[in-house]
Amino acid sequence: MDIIVQNIRRIMHEKGLKQKYVADKSEFTEQEFSNMLNGRKRIDVSYISRICYALDVQPNDLFISIKKEV
Repeated sequence: MDIIVQNIRRIMHEKGLKQKYVADKSEFTEQEFSNMLNGRKRIDVSYISRICYALDVQPNDLFISIKKEV
């Protein structure tokens, strides 16, 4: 899975945000956003600022790799 998608899902989970909320706030349809999260539509670089706004994070937060401790 793409690191950006992993981070979007992680942030949504940590903040308790629903997919519909993030889609609406970032001005995507639910279907468009679902397609992005499920790899059926690429997350274009122009979408990053909209998604960051909806998640209330900085762009770097979507690109960093979080290593899970074992």
